Amino acid sequence: MKDNFDRDIHYLRLSVTDKCNLRCIYCVPETGVPKKRHEDILTVEEINEIVQAAASCGIKKVRITGGEPLVRRGIIDICKFIAGADGISEVCLTTNGIALPEFASGLKAAGVNRLNISLDTLDRKTYNKITRTDLLEAALHGVDIAIKTGFDAIKINAVLIGGMNESDIWRLLDFTKKYKVDVRFIELMPIGECADWAKEKFVSSQIVLKTAPELVETGMQGVSKLYKFPDALGTVGLISPISSHFCPTCNRIRITADGILKPCLHSAEEINLRGLHGDALENVIKDAILGKPEKHKLCRGDRLPLTNHPPLEGKGRRNMNEIGG
Repeated sequence: MKDNFDRDIHYLRLSVTDKCNLRCIYCVPETGVPKKRHEDILTVEEINEIVQAAASCGIKKVRITGGEPLVRRGIIDICKFIAGADGISEVCLTTNGIALPEFASGLKAAGVNRLNISLDTLDRKTYNKITRTDLLEAALHGVDIAIKTGFDAIKINAVLIGGMNESDIWRLLDFTKKYKVDVRFIELMPIGECADWAKEKFVSSQIVLKTAPELVETGMQGVSKLYKFPDALGTVGLISPISSHFCPTCNRIRITADGILKPCLHSAEEINLRGLHGDALENVIKDAILGKPEKHKLCRGDRLPLTNHPPLEGKGRRNMNEIGG
């Protein structure tokens, strides 16, 4: 289905929980997040009905997110239903990797095609500082298990944080020389917990090319501009939502774990889907797709990081764990 700006909206990012076994500094407040009641989170039946309605509106790809989706009870059954839903051709899941030794084979059997594994650093001290946990070895074990399980594709996602993990870029790049994985570097976005961070924390993805000038551009994959080392097994991706936003080609909508549809990550517009069924549910999703904003609206008190442009209008300070990564 196309929106009012002629974009083909076929990608749903669906959060199944706001809970996580990490407490990353750009995602979760230091004091933690208020725990939602069990009845405030979408049930498995509601998830199934929403996914089927979204598929009827042209959604073909679903990425399951959180929080950390692998802490959601019944996650394998959720994945199995989504993979089998009429019209859904691709199911992906984003995880921090810690629970993959337990779930990887079950996810693949349930129909999950691709994994994104969040890993911002390979340095233990930096990992502890970013995640507020000492679980780097567990995360790396999860990456190893995922590679051995044989998913169609594995992407390692690293958020660039100025003054914190730039020195680890080379070590992350090395994954692509050893394994058939896509390491993607993502610009930190001023949203939620890090909305008011100092400008120095927001570094352009171009720092990766300065670190490794021998990378050769090979094209685009979704919102990621791809590069490759000569003879490497994997690829390097740069995702630049701030320095070079990709709103003109955005193809996604988001649904939070409590049943809120967000046509745009950075928009304050939120549409409650709970309690809707059948045609009413489909019509609300269709209207949300048609009304998707032309471009994102980042909320900052000064100028946008990495640019000379003043902030666009906007409000709303949900943390990423509440929206879905």
